[in-house]
Amino acid sequence: MAYNQSDENFAQSSGSNFANNNFLPEIYSKKVLNFFRKASVVEAISNTDYAGEISGFGDTVKIINEPEITVYQYERGADVTKTVLTDAETTLIVDTANAFKFIVDDIESQMSHVNFKEVATSSAAYSLRDAFDQGVLAKMFAGVSTSNPDHQIGTDSATADATMSHATNSVDLLGSDGTGVDALDLMARMARLLDDQNVPEEGRYFVAPPSFYEELSQSGSKLLSVDFNAGQGSIRNGLVSSGKLRGFSMYKSNNIASTSNATGKVLAGHMSAVSSAQTITSTEVIRDPDSFGDIVRGLHVYGAKVLRPKALVSAFYLVD
Repeated sequence: MAYNQSDENFAQSSGSNFANNNFLPEIYSKKVLNFFRKASVVEAISNTDYAGEISGFGDTVKIINEPEITVYQYERGADVTKTVLTDAETTLIVDTANAFKFIVDDIESQMSHVNFKEVATSSAAYSLRDAFDQGVLAKMFAGVSTSNPDHQIGTDSATADATMSHATNSVDLLGSDGTGVDALDLMARMARLLDDQNVPEEGRYFVAPPSFYEELSQSGSKLLSVDFNAGQGSIRNGLVSSGKLRGFSMYKSNNIASTSNATGKVLAGHMSAVSSAQTITSTEVIRDPDSFGDIVRGLHVYGAKVLRPKALVSAFYLVD
């Protein structure tokens, strides 16, 4: 594979003795992260304001909780009651690390018509994306408030009903038998639970697996139609539509953990509910001592924290 001097992403460094000198560690890390951010659903739906404050595994970020200000009716001449602000904080810990490692053979690199640097970069990024999204989405589902207020609709049960209650059954979605809850109605209930907690409408999202979108496409929604989207379908970060449905930006993901009894589960929330931080802390390119090729390996670390459990709603559903 010929070296392209104009390739600004993988510029050659002087004095390199790597056969495949396109793989420069620092630039490769940035390239992987660029692909990663385009692919990750969690990056699109969580607060990443603190990502720049981490540099390695075990790092902690202190997040100051937003204070609640009490508003009083003012009467002339009367003392104004003061709200004493406190610096209560939440700690985000970078507690998960994932690694990747592959070899680029010299002959394959030189003879193949495939752009190995792009293939390897996107492959590493998507693998990291899957691990990151799976881990953080699991924390998001686990962080949903289940009392005062109860924001978990149904449970992971093979028994379903159409009540959309918070009891022991899953939600029976409208199926071929003509009975059950329309997918749009379930979304409306989840939106209403967020409304009850004064969660802002701007910044809301909805994440569901493909099985839910199959049911949704059979409802009255034109979300998935070309007419509704003007041809703008799923492009990046699992975003299904350029428009919104029930006030939610719609995302599709296969990285929601499988359920044991219900068909699946969905999550609705607000961008402020969860904070996540991730980075590639180390990337190395070394010659393989046992063959002719370059070994590329890297370490990806991340952490996530549910900051506002009341700004999340989950639901378990069953499809007949």
